[in-house]
Amino acid sequence: MRTEPKLTRLDRVFARLDREPERPAHIDVPKMSRHRIVLFAGTLAFYGAIVWAVVITSWLVRLDWQVMFFRPYQQWSEIHWFVDYYVVLGQRGPTAVMVAAWLGWRSWRQHTLRPLLALGVSLLLLNITVGAAKYGMGRLGPHYATVIGSNEMWRGGDIFPSGHTANAVVTWGILAYLASSARAQRWLSAVSAVTSLGVGMATVYLGTHWLSDVLLGWTAGLLIMLGLPWFEPLIARAEAAIFDLRDRLRARGRRTPAGAPVVLTPLPADREDVAACASRTPAYLAPGPHTARSERTPITPAGSRRPQHPERHPRGSASSARPLTGG
Repeated sequence: MRTEPKLTRLDRVFARLDREPERPAHIDVPKMSRHRIVLFAGTLAFYGAIVWAVVITSWLVRLDWQVMFFRPYQQWSEIHWFVDYYVVLGQRGPTAVMVAAWLGWRSWRQHTLRPLLALGVSLLLLNITVGAAKYGMGRLGPHYATVIGSNEMWRGGDIFPSGHTANAVVTWGILAYLASSARAQRWLSAVSAVTSLGVGMATVYLGTHWLSDVLLGWTAGLLIMLGLPWFEPLIARAEAAIFDLRDRLRARGRRTPAGAPVVLTPLPADREDVAACASRTPAYLAPGPHTARSERTPITPAGSRRPQHPERHPRGSASSARPLTGG
């Protein structure tokens, strides 16, 4: 009896890394369900509440100042080196490169551009919304605060909300958004939430952000992830347009292969011009009659060094007969 060899875990991993022969027939695309709309509305209300609490200089601002005066980087200085490295998980450049590399492999494997396009749309929304809020409210950070107890709003700053926190929510949350199974989506959602909150608390530890900055940044990133299904039709149209352009370029390349001979069509000429050219005497011909080569007189160069032979006669002339001597 013949049995199939049992695949090890490493074999299954390498099989998973191979490219699929064709695009999967069904790729799960999140839709804007009623549950998601409720979560989006609640998160948006929480966003507005945080902004209002900071504007009116409520207890949240007093808490910001208390944490700042506590100076966590002095209280727990032994973990400062670790926090310096951990906060990189919220910087846009390194995190975007890492996530784009993973999603690029996903796009190649499944013959689809949706993972990369979803990442691009989410980062574009992040830059627009968070950037507008930062420069619109102009809050100064703890290191540049001017008046103790004030909210430091509209003073030319750019730290409210926290960009590190919002970026961590979006870049790591997009992995959960594009997960292929419900179990992986739950795990990745939890990991991204904990990672982004950790990045936010790292900025508070280092003294670069207020605590309210972190709360608003986490909320801003969550709003982008909850509202991303609204942009799925745009992502699908962009993917179809890119594939159509690729197909047209391939068809054009097959129609005119490289190295094929090019046929040149002569320009049309008037009959009168052709007749005039035919009747014109060539410039290199001398006028007058021309003799054949056999009729031309041979020319001996002057000053010949050849000795004279008086006994020689030209061809065709009668020569003197030599006397015959008897024996």
